Amino acid sequence: MTNDAPLDEVSIGGESIRLGQFLKFAGLIGTGGDAKAAIADGFVLVNDEEEIRRGRQLVDGDRVTLGNRTVVVRR
Repeated sequence: MTNDAPLDEVSIGGESIRLGQFLKFAGLIGTGGDAKAAIADGFVLVNDEEEIRRGRQLVDGDRVTLGNRTVVVRR
């Protein structure tokens, strides 16, 4: 599943960040509870694949999609 929307880039300021944290940090979702639910329900894609692990470590270049918005992780 490819998303043709323009990509935003979000700098995480380190080597990696957990998916649940990144969703909030990037402004894709409002709260940790909302992030947990969106991930568990299969609404979040990492590199165009469904990801259900909230603790998934994201690194530079990973692409996170929620709804019609895709954000690229930058170090």
